[in-house]
Amino acid sequence: MSTPQLKLAKGFAVKLNRRVRIAGEGRELIGGSPTRVLYLSKTASKMIVNRTVVVTDTGSGLLVDRLLEAGMADPVLTSLPDLDISSVSVVVPVFGRPLALDRLLTSIGSQHRVIVVDDCSPDPEAIRAVAEKHDVQLVRLAVNGGVARARNEGLKHATTQYVAFADSDIVIAPNTIPLLLKHFNDPRVALAGPRVLGLDSSKGMNWIERYEEARSSLDLGLYPATVRPRSPVSWLPGAFLLARVDALDGGFNPDNRVGEDVDLVWRLVENGWRVRFEPEAKVWHEHRQTVIDWLSRKAFYGSSAHLLSLRHSEAIAPAVFAPWSVAVVAVILCQRRWSIPAAGAISIFAGWRISRKLGKSGHPIRLGASLAARGVLAAETQTTALFVRHWWPLAVAGSIFSRRLRRALIVSAIADAAWEYRRTRPRLDPFRFAVARRLDDLAYGAGVWFGALKGRSLRCLLPDVRRNPN
Repeated sequence: MSTPQLKLAKGFAVKLNRRVRIAGEGRELIGGSPTRVLYLSKTASKMIVNRTVVVTDTGSGLLVDRLLEAGMADPVLTSLPDLDISSVSVVVPVFGRPLALDRLLTSIGSQHRVIVVDDCSPDPEAIRAVAEKHDVQLVRLAVNGGVARARNEGLKHATTQYVAFADSDIVIAPNTIPLLLKHFNDPRVALAGPRVLGLDSSKGMNWIERYEEARSSLDLGLYPATVRPRSPVSWLPGAFLLARVDALDGGFNPDNRVGEDVDLVWRLVENGWRVRFEPEAKVWHEHRQTVIDWLSRKAFYGSSAHLLSLRHSEAIAPAVFAPWSVAVVAVILCQRRWSIPAAGAISIFAGWRISRKLGKSGHPIRLGASLAARGVLAAETQTTALFVRHWWPLAVAGSIFSRRLRRALIVSAIADAAWEYRRTRPRLDPFRFAVARRLDDLAYGAGVWFGALKGRSLRCLLPDVRRNPN
């Protein structure tokens, strides 16, 4: 279903995000997803006050819409009116776990119509008892079809304008739905998701849970974002999602038992809708507590890459490079005396080439150099991730025969763990964090390879090299 062409209401405000730099006396914006340079007219540049733009007329409305679409700005939630929370139904797919379901329904309260879909649980009476306790609708499926089918079944019973999908192993904050609902003041928003944090039980967290608290696959960070492929936030976890019913067009892909949330996000984006991540809204997820369960879940996530590559072949690429950045990485990996000077020369040439396309800029050479530097950093970061995550079986095998590759792999593993430790500041000592980080990547990468080999296609493992990476 295509997105409606509706205007933003007056008073809708956005603020330039932290990745955006203002240059050229306020008439150049550098940032977004992918990184770009947005040139503004003098009139448009004056609409930005303290990095904020408010819709007051047609012109400011067009600028706000453009900034949102470019991933350069995020809505200021305090500027947006509250929407009617009774317009939200909540669908809860469940397979067993009646105690967790009871905990979730308690956190939801009685403000929403709730539809619990029992995906053929082994103990249906326990689920029925919890549903009756909370006076919610119960739909029982005769055959276990997976979470996507269960959500779609619940969607059929929803009669409200919006629907939330909540997994049974989470707890919802009281303001989560009202905050996410504010984003739907933008008529082009189809889906919004909260920050997913680890649930700390009264028993405390073990080392796995403390690692997940800092570096969970479901926690997408501290900052709000436009969600789209190849951006800092490229997907939303299905643990909790709030959606515009009219945009869902059938809901989740029923054939996907894993990766169905990623597929939904990418299909909505392809159809012209906007998807938002809002960390101010929060839910708490019950993380795995044993090593086997934890690693199995990571591998399960990795196995979705092949399925996603069948429908989203470009979006699933584990890395995106420009040809010149491939050359920079290649000469650095050679680890010769001439590697750093050669990489510098290639980067300078790339910066010069980029600057030639920035004729409207007041300082094209300086801006070209800055964009080239960003490209080098992105290329090095992605190469490190490939070595320790997606390509680790090849990297380990190759390191047996190549001292340079072995050195590159060791440096990548240490640098990645050190950077993530510094960035996330976990409640865990550096050694156990580094071990958990490597186990995380090994399990996920193993899942990617398992799915690829089972599907007889390595497409999900191949980087995308293009002249204008996005």
